[in-house]
Amino acid sequence: MEDPSGQRPIVHKRGGRLTLEFTPGEVQSQMDLADPHRLLLAYVRAMMCFVLFKPQPRHIVMVGLGGGSLAKFCHRYLPHSRITVLELRADVIALRGRFGVPPDSERFRVIHADACEYMSRLADSADVLLLDGFDSKGLPPVLGSEAFYADCRRALRPDGLLVANIFSYDPHYHSMLQRLRECFHGRICQFRGIAGNNRIIFAVKAGAGPATRAVRLQRRVARRHGLWPGLGFGLANRFLAHWIVNELRRRP
Repeated sequence: MEDPSGQRPIVHKRGGRLTLEFTPGEVQSQMDLADPHRLLLAYVRAMMCFVLFKPQPRHIVMVGLGGGSLAKFCHRYLPHSRITVLELRADVIALRGRFGVPPDSERFRVIHADACEYMSRLADSADVLLLDGFDSKGLPPVLGSEAFYADCRRALRPDGLLVANIFSYDPHYHSMLQRLRECFHGRICQFRGIAGNNRIIFAVKAGAGPATRAVRLQRRVARRHGLWPGLGFGLANRFLAHWIVNELRRRP
């Protein structure tokens, strides 16, 4: 279960930072050696905005380990959440020690698996599903397929939240967006300009009964065309992501 391109992961140490790349010069993950839990990349901070929708998820499932930035951060700052990480590549998992990814435990596991095959086993299991499964060629088409999104929706509990990282310049971007919209019955939104070319899509699996916090927030953000109420431009949305991450880090 390796990258079919044959590209091996590349680890660089530069200026107090450890960087993971699949293609030279294209950063997949970055770690501050002096502060390993700091989130350096804008798109990772943007993905953490899921706590606005789901402040206390019981089970977080991640597709893609990379350098483990999201996994480490959630493990440390969401101590009541159980975390399952699905990673296709054994050579990426082998680097977990270099990037300070926690060892497996009762509440944290990294599973060497193809997410497309594994996802159907997680029916009604996850409160939050984070999709960040890139390889050297970008997002594999199968991770943006109608079948995969349907399996993701089934993997979520009622009122669960999917968070997908998609490049705006991906030739399949608009098709993937439409598939997500159809699969989640229109319950999708995004914060405009929050992470440059990384478009972070939030999709809610609305359940029966009164509108929940996640549904209410999705509606509110979508009505404002992806803008956080009161923060009407990209710079402010990026500030919002910084604020959320810093607030989590300040928790006792």
